[in-house]
Amino acid sequence: MPEAPDRYRELVDALRAFVDERDWSQFHSPKNLAMALTGEVGELVEHFQWLSGEDSEALDPETRAEVRRELADVQIYLMLLANRLDIDLLDAVRDKIPENAAKYPAERARGHSRKYDRL
Repeated sequence: MPEAPDRYRELVDALRAFVDERDWSQFHSPKNLAMALTGEVGELVEHFQWLSGEDSEALDPETRAEVRRELADVQIYLMLLANRLDIDLLDAVRDKIPENAAKYPAERARGHSRKYDRL
């Protein structure tokens, strides 16, 4: 199995080829991709709306399959947006983890869901 960065690059390349084959790049401004991403997140959230926390953990197989497809759509638009803006998502996440660690020190954040400015 290829390393994660190789697999990520392979997916980005496959998405770019898919878009290029359909001449859709002309429609993929950062604004449009961000809006499409937001729409897909909304479709994902619909599967969880009004469920209890417990019910959201125990999705039936059909709903789980639908959630899987929506997660893929979210990831696709996220990857297309990052690619369009020339942002390496893996590097961005690596950079963000220590930022979050500084905002949410374990000794103050453990067991709380409060925002960093309320710890």
